[in-house]
Amino acid sequence: MSEKNTLKTLTQTVVDALDDKKAHDVLLMDVQGECSFADYFVLATGRTNRQLKALAQVVSNIAHDYGLPAKIEGTGAMEWLIVDLDVVVVHLFLPDVRAGLQLERLWTRPALKESSNSSHEA
Repeated sequence: MSEKNTLKTLTQTVVDALDDKKAHDVLLMDVQGECSFADYFVLATGRTNRQLKALAQVVSNIAHDYGLPAKIEGTGAMEWLIVDLDVVVVHLFLPDVRAGLQLERLWTRPALKESSNSSHEA
């Protein structure tokens, strides 16, 4: 399996596992070319700090299945956990923290708007 296919499989496995563990608003963001330290972000919301811990653990287990280290940050406050899988970074939030940080907006590329006066001739 190629490196690109392995990365796609890894990210989909993480997304599916978070869904299985009842995470809310799971979002996969392709940040290739926009971010120097990762190719993908996965964002998910948990209801409690206990659920965040369980979500981080399942992501860590998946990383180890792929032979990757998983560095977990934020366990002191348990409001926003980051699980760093190198090219995939998983952000796990409590609802209020996710709403306040709005990482989706920070990393979303603005859509190009087409001018209504421009003409397209074939």
